Amino acid sequence: MVNDPIADMLTRIRNAGYVQHRKVVMPSSTIKVNIARILQEEGFIKSFNVTDEKPQPNLVLELKYTGKGVPVVNGIERVSRPGRRVYAGYKDIPWVRSGLGVNIVSTPQGLMTGRRARRARVGGEILCNVW
Repeated sequence: MVNDPIADMLTRIRNAGYVQHRKVVMPSSTIKVNIARILQEEGFIKSFNVTDEKPQPNLVLELKYTGKGVPVVNGIERVSRPGRRVYAGYKDIPWVRSGLGVNIVSTPQGLMTGRRARRARVGGEILCNVW
């Protein structure tokens, strides 16, 4: 049993990029689908879909690579963990790699990037950084 499913998702993406896999399969959940949606909108992955398998649907991510075979996701890290939650107001949401990366924030209005949360003037829990 996995204690932190978001960290498991990020580790699967990181490891698949290291060995240049085209697809990553993991158990699906609502928050993982929302994270995948943000990663696709920001251009870090090509696409994602949810299979209708029983008893647990799977989330399939198609990773994106440059022309030289380098993964687009250079780094991905978990910020807020079950043992140490990290919250920030909209003024305190940090920049990732001086604006070259994004952070995913869980706000009362749903999951969104740090940039969008600053514009909407909402804070929340900083889930992860991607660059």
